[in-house]
Amino acid sequence: PESPPPPYSRLSPNDEQKPLDLSDSTLSYTETEATNSPNITPGDFSDASTSPDAVKRSHWCNVAYWEHRTRVGRLYTVYEQSVSIFYDLPQGNGFCLGQLNLENRSETVRRTRSKIGYGILLSKEPDGVWAYNRSEHPIFVNSPTLDIPNCRTLIVRKVMPGYSIKVFDYEKSCLLQHTADLDYADGPYDPNSVRISFAKGWGPCYSRQFITSCPCWLEILLSNNR
Repeated sequence: PESPPPPYSRLSPNDEQKPLDLSDSTLSYTETEATNSPNITPGDFSDASTSPDAVKRSHWCNVAYWEHRTRVGRLYTVYEQSVSIFYDLPQGNGFCLGQLNLENRSETVRRTRSKIGYGILLSKEPDGVWAYNRSEHPIFVNSPTLDIPNCRTLIVRKVMPGYSIKVFDYEKSCLLQHTADLDYADGPYDPNSVRISFAKGWGPCYSRQFITSCPCWLEILLSNNR
């Protein structure tokens, strides 16, 4: 089949983080895929929302890329079941962060961008949304369904290279919809959003208290229950 099962379908569902099988064809970009992919020119990137077929389908999330407090580029709309979010290796299908231009980037942001590499693979599954760390550096994740219910302490999970994590659990999300809204010090709270930082962590255990202090991070805006 064109889209073989993801590697985690062969692993125990009990583990919060699971090792990534890099030999799986779904995670390996081939020359054929690169050839069939739209050409990406500097200052632009492949966007699934531009295809005629995509208009007929509903999207399941939008992805925003941020550098500190500045959003860079437009929202990337995801229609397919999975999407690769990477820097510039390879020049294939997905959200290419290296093509997003911004003047006067700080040296800290430039260094962090160079660590994104193959980035992450974001996949929508029946039980929730999974993120695979395909880079050579850790990623850091915060999500409403990863937090402890009714706990006011921000929980940020560190995911090492080659591992995956369920960043959003649909069942837990339904339960959370009935809980009281909490006041968060770092801004408005969205029960259907996931935040992922590349290479740099934030929260109580780090010098960066808020994700807006991280050089390069993603905001995954899920369309479920919206």
